[in-house]
Amino acid sequence: MPLSLADVYAGLGGQQTHPALQAVTISQFQIDSRRVTPGSAFIALPGEHTDGHRYIDAAIANGAIAIIAERPPDASETLILRPAHDPAPDAIDSPLVFLVDDSLTALQELARYWRNLHNPVVIGITGSVGKTSTKELTAAVLRQRFTVLWNEGNLNNEIGLPLTLLRLTAEHEFAVLEMGFYVEGEISLLCDLAKPSIGIVTNIGPMHLERAGSMEAIFRGKSELVQALPAEGHAILNWDDAWVQKMAGLSPAAVLRYGLNPEADLWADEIVSGGLEGIRFRFHQRSEPDKTETLHVHLPLLGRHSVHTALAAAATGLLAGMVWEDIVNGLHDINAQLRIELVRGIHESTIIDDTYNASPPSTIAALNLLEDMPGRRIAVLGDMLELGDYTEIGHRLAGRRAADVVHTLITVGPLARIIAEEALAGGLPSSQVHHVLSADEAQQILGSVISPGDYILIKGSRALGLDALVAGVSEPTLPR
Repeated sequence: MPLSLADVYAGLGGQQTHPALQAVTISQFQIDSRRVTPGSAFIALPGEHTDGHRYIDAAIANGAIAIIAERPPDASETLILRPAHDPAPDAIDSPLVFLVDDSLTALQELARYWRNLHNPVVIGITGSVGKTSTKELTAAVLRQRFTVLWNEGNLNNEIGLPLTLLRLTAEHEFAVLEMGFYVEGEISLLCDLAKPSIGIVTNIGPMHLERAGSMEAIFRGKSELVQALPAEGHAILNWDDAWVQKMAGLSPAAVLRYGLNPEADLWADEIVSGGLEGIRFRFHQRSEPDKTETLHVHLPLLGRHSVHTALAAAATGLLAGMVWEDIVNGLHDINAQLRIELVRGIHESTIIDDTYNASPPSTIAALNLLEDMPGRRIAVLGDMLELGDYTEIGHRLAGRRAADVVHTLITVGPLARIIAEEALAGGLPSSQVHHVLSADEAQQILGSVISPGDYILIKGSRALGLDALVAGVSEPTLPR
């Protein structure tokens, strides 16, 4: 059953309700007036660049039946209700505006109220790299047996996660929620809203180091997930990451370790990457202290780094009581890997589009995937932002790996010059290294060097706009 106006009223502090509110249900919650459809609720959030209150009238024109706002609209005829003070109306004959002191706090409080009315098993997922793919693959595994809710896209922050919780219904048995981090305290807030009983930590790296201040601060922020778990819950930890290992002693929950280390409870070995044909490896599950079960799998996942994603998703399935047959079926869901897209490029080339974002670990993982491709390999690598003190070494690590993998390298942006310098130092011929400052310049060079059969990796921080470069040198998406 979706939320009704009565639920919104109660969730925002209303003390009593009326059948008129109970009879009206809300189809969806939106913070973008352009996405409002008839039956929606619109939440007017102030922001750095714009203010949602400017678009209340547009939301009502698009069919919004409820508004959560800090001030009433300028033009539209509405029914104004201050939930903590006003009684519920006897009739609803116009859009209802719930006036609150702070729209974001109201969204979060409403999400908390709605979450507390439901009883799914909530899985929180955090980490510096691989959160979204782990979320998608975990949800794909659980969907084999259960009804599952999960964040759409990267709705993983103090706005997106509450919006996801408002989609909960009584049918949902599991909720798989990605939890992002920028500053300490953020994941604690998300956990307070979602109340996870299972937490997955993929890794700890220098993503957003500039904003967080230090690796120790990132560690503390990510640790908030495992600390929030109940004693009867489970922390699923990447045992190949030294930072994540340190979290084992911080959680009251039981720890399930995964990785490539035989000391883990669930580990993998004999990994063979077949490029576009996926990966092969062996699962090992420690079912008893002196007993291990082994399973050979061939999965349609790209790159060796996907083994860790598969391990985390499989671990969740095992905790949910699933059998291996169902788990493996879920791991075969090719729609669960979103961040890397294969695109048919010009001149019969293939583009590996990994332009969503970039960090040193994810860039090296993408280069490892490129290495598995036949024929000539080209990489277009852009700036990796928000690395703070790790900026130079992170770019040099990427350049060092590129020198071992690619035949031609194009770097984009002022920081990416470090990648080019390190690739040259690593032995890549100067005639095969090109440094530019914009995606347009990169497109001119790339268009002139692509040949049939080439594989081209394009990766960089989103601010560089390298997705436009992909569009400029591509044909329709390859089937997978």
